[in-house]
Amino acid sequence: MTIRTRFAPSPTGYLHVGGARTALFCWLFARKHGGTFILRIEDTDLERSTAESVNAILEGMTWLGLEYDEGPFYQTHRFDRYEAVIQQLLDQGDAYHCYCSKEELDAMRAEQMERKEKPRYDGRCRHRTEPREGVAPVVRFRNPDEGEIVIDDIVRGRVVIKNSELDDLIIARSDGSPTYNLTVVVDDWDMKVDHVIRGDDHLNNTPRQINILKALGATPPRYAHVPMILGSDGARLSKRHGAVSVMQYRDDGYLPEALLNYLVRLGWSHGDQEIFSIDEMIALFDVDNINHSASTFNPEKLLWLNHHHIMHGDPTHVAHHLRYHLGQLGVDPTDGPEPADVVVAQRERCKTLVEMAQASAFFYKDIHGYDEKAAKKNLTADSATALAALHDKLAALSQWEKVALHETVNAVAEELGIKLGGVAQPLRVAVSGTSVSPPIDATLALLGREKTLARLQQAMEYIKNSTKG
Repeated sequence: MTIRTRFAPSPTGYLHVGGARTALFCWLFARKHGGTFILRIEDTDLERSTAESVNAILEGMTWLGLEYDEGPFYQTHRFDRYEAVIQQLLDQGDAYHCYCSKEELDAMRAEQMERKEKPRYDGRCRHRTEPREGVAPVVRFRNPDEGEIVIDDIVRGRVVIKNSELDDLIIARSDGSPTYNLTVVVDDWDMKVDHVIRGDDHLNNTPRQINILKALGATPPRYAHVPMILGSDGARLSKRHGAVSVMQYRDDGYLPEALLNYLVRLGWSHGDQEIFSIDEMIALFDVDNINHSASTFNPEKLLWLNHHHIMHGDPTHVAHHLRYHLGQLGVDPTDGPEPADVVVAQRERCKTLVEMAQASAFFYKDIHGYDEKAAKKNLTADSATALAALHDKLAALSQWEKVALHETVNAVAEELGIKLGGVAQPLRVAVSGTSVSPPIDATLALLGREKTLARLQQAMEYIKNSTKG
């Protein structure tokens, strides 16, 4: 049997952390078993679904690299199919028209609460044979009165729900549009989904969906209800905890594989291992090892993982993502060193790609000013001699490479009888505008001869003008 999983978000907002984790678990399970991963857009909430949200979901999936094998399927394109299934259930006697008004339902629930009963629809329209004039009916599924539903949940174990606890849910609204619990059943059935991995907030829907599937003569899939993600305060994860759009993490300088590595450990484990490549996730992931308890979102750990993946990732791959962040700063990555070389030079000190882009912009863009504190300390009359000597010696170099650059800086320090820092630090400020950069030889090698000499000239002019009078 070929495994078939699906990720089925509602396009009423962005792709958030919880949704991304669900998508990842479904994707990993399908990939591990050589199965099929389906993307379905559940857009039947016509008032709240937007094209912008659909685009945000697709963009997030693409950035994360969670490629789907089938889809995206849109529920709004399948209304004829849902209508046919609703009619089938009506013809079988497994559904009926309900003409109850809102006022009637409100009164019924109020009476039930007065009697300290659980509010639920009492089935009063089950045996109605005549329509109510002037009222557009909904369609309700006729839930079995007796027996129980047994859910052999992969994560939670055996869950038993008595049918007497369930009421007759609405499967079609008064305007004829289908509801979630109907559409998801038909889609999973038609798309031959055999494993449904989703958040445990859907567990209450599962017995209802199983009953509809059985009424249609379909075999229910296996279910795995994943515990929710909590914030550090123990409350359900929200925006204030970091539950922002997946693309916000892109904009904040995170690598997609770092976020995936973090998400896979939110509710799943393989011994004490913390660092996973994508291939390792696929090889090791198993739904059986999903934790039973909720996970806590930890932004500091995510940042640590991001730095690890920047440090140990293929520089060419990291540079692919760095280019975007350089572009956000108005930098054309072709106007300077290869971004992969910049990654190698900067990765130890930069935890995010935003930091790396900001710290590396000077390689590509002209300097129009200096950090005030750094300039006051390093671009002084005393350092002018060293900068002039550096300019002349560097201009005379036959090869512009790290060893020769390092030796030149050392030679100037020895000739002037000063410590290396007394030469290297003014040089660093002169070429980068700040007191922080990669090692000076690597900095000069990346910057290139022409820019280095021009910036030394610029710094000497700055010193001259700032020490006048």
